Amino acid sequence: MATRRVERTHESRRLLVEAAAELFAEKGYRQTSFIDIADKAGISRGSIPWHFGNKLGLLEAVVDDQLQAVLTGFASAAGERPGDPLDQVMGFVRLPVTRLFITLLAEAVEVDSPIREHYARLHAALRQAVQARIPAEALPPGTAPEAFTVLLVGAVIGVHAQWRVAPEAVDLDAVHATVRALLPGLVHDF
Repeated sequence: MATRRVERTHESRRLLVEAAAELFAEKGYRQTSFIDIADKAGISRGSIPWHFGNKLGLLEAVVDDQLQAVLTGFASAAGERPGDPLDQVMGFVRLPVTRLFITLLAEAVEVDSPIREHYARLHAALRQAVQARIPAEALPPGTAPEAFTVLLVGAVIGVHAQWRVAPEAVDLDAVHATVRALLPGLVHDF
């Protein structure tokens, strides 16, 4: 009996996180209500504070869940193509979760944003994951790995934002090829 209850609790939590992720990506954090999330998930809105405490707790669960999915994707891509970290990083642009990160960015840059701190931790984790995939010896001489990682993550976010706004004007394959041509040292077996 307790096992079935635990399963329902986990399923309920999963449905709420998935619904919130979709709605936050579509409408933004501030414009999404408990009612919106509960309706989309098909679960009582009272379940949200029970599982997460408040809306910010739900956001944290969404960001953690989506970040884990991205990091797992990086790890599995590294297993499939260990010599091509650039493909892994540039492939991030095409992931549906990136829309969520872009939407949240618009709110996180506001000084009084309730999600600013969470978003800063998200970026730190992304930079750490990217930097772990790029060997320092692959960088141009005199390039600080931390600075390069900030530049690359920023470029990927910027490319994604442009692609979301005007997909007909942004050729992701051409951008990828251009980055590859500019940074040939990033593609090697290690």
